[in-house]
Amino acid sequence: MSSQLLFGFHAVTVRLKVAPKSVRELFVDASRRDQRMRQFLAKAEEAGVPVIEVDDARLQKLCGTHRHQGVAAKVEVIQHSNSLDDLLDGLSEPPLILVLDGITDPHNLGACLRVADGAGVHAVIAPKDHAVGINATVAKVASGAAEVVPYFMVTNLARTLGELKERDIWVVGTSDDAEQNLYAVDMKVPTAVVLGAEGAGMRQLTRKHCDQLVNIPMMGGVESLNVSVASAVCLYEARRQRGFIKG
Repeated sequence: MSSQLLFGFHAVTVRLKVAPKSVRELFVDASRRDQRMRQFLAKAEEAGVPVIEVDDARLQKLCGTHRHQGVAAKVEVIQHSNSLDDLLDGLSEPPLILVLDGITDPHNLGACLRVADGAGVHAVIAPKDHAVGINATVAKVASGAAEVVPYFMVTNLARTLGELKERDIWVVGTSDDAEQNLYAVDMKVPTAVVLGAEGAGMRQLTRKHCDQLVNIPMMGGVESLNVSVASAVCLYEARRQRGFIKG
């Protein structure tokens, strides 16, 4: 089974919570004994995961950055649904999907995954040839969401959007030049929200496969929002319409 590296308190703590048996090795900075580290070590002990104490230099080499917070773990990759179709077939409520077109910055993807988890999104979709995959930076920024939100990278995004539409999922794209705004859309129905990269926006082919284009009203001098902020605005409007009852 393939493995990956996680680092940072949030990402590793979520893995200890949701899948402790998948943690192969858990490393901590031997010099840290502050309250946050003590709480983390207690969670590791509760999960039955042994700890390997190392120095900061070893952690930096392992993580490729000094921003590891003194915690890192080698873990097995969690397998979500084998396919998007399997996931959609298993839902008991109208799907809510986030589609990201051209998001290549790992910090943006991590933030979008964190928003998606908070808003109760069922899956995040991105193209294989025009997006960043899940890596250690994404996992850290996502603060654990990369462990629980299904992320599908597809070969042909336009075709995938067409397949969503065949399932009666309403595909809503965001664009600064759209005539309607976000708050005119009924997102209680099965919905896929499509966001493009900041500045470039969605690619033309992606845009053509949307059922509806909407804008996010901007009241000041700034023309657009960061993609993770835009995803939060859109997804929490969908969640507001659907209700905030946690499944």
